[in-house]
Amino acid sequence: MSKLVKPQTRLIFLDRDGVINYDRGYVGQVSEFEFIEPVFAVMQQFVNEGFLPVVVTNQSGIGRGYYSENAFHAVSQYMQQIFKHHQLPYVPVYYCPHHPTAAKSEYLQVCNCRKPAPGMLLQAAQDLHADLSHSVLLGDSWRDMEAGAAAGLPAQCFINNQKPPQPVLHKSRIFHAESVQAVPALIPAIIEATKNASDV
Repeated sequence: MSKLVKPQTRLIFLDRDGVINYDRGYVGQVSEFEFIEPVFAVMQQFVNEGFLPVVVTNQSGIGRGYYSENAFHAVSQYMQQIFKHHQLPYVPVYYCPHHPTAAKSEYLQVCNCRKPAPGMLLQAAQDLHADLSHSVLLGDSWRDMEAGAAAGLPAQCFINNQKPPQPVLHKSRIFHAESVQAVPALIPAIIEATKNASDV
């Protein structure tokens, strides 16, 4: 009798600043962290469809010396508490503290984790035994889309009041929402695009 193969996890990657919270520039303290309210409903919609939320965030503010890794972790802990309050599952957080030109000491480096490189997404997929070919990403910058495309995601959502430069990026279909508030209406189509990934 053959063993049943457990389906791999599908991930919904979320950039942090500008998607989960308002981007006020190098947010490194809990007092500066303000959620973009619809994000909880957005995450829950994906969770209801079997996706696990994962945060992937560039945090060069650490490398630049604007705030410490401990301060970043305190913000992440606060974020988890609020997610839990909204009945969301534990959300893994992957972050890159590096910058190739503006960081200090050991943070001054060219790395494969800073978006648009796909390192954080690939590491999450490895850690969580996930299937990137059926996962998606929500981000507010084009480098988020480039990272997702490089990781092989079939569909992503560009959350920005500027239109995306192109509708498909390395076979990754790019949906466009002018704000987080506009994302829920797109979720069914985004998820459908992950099912038809081979057609992109």
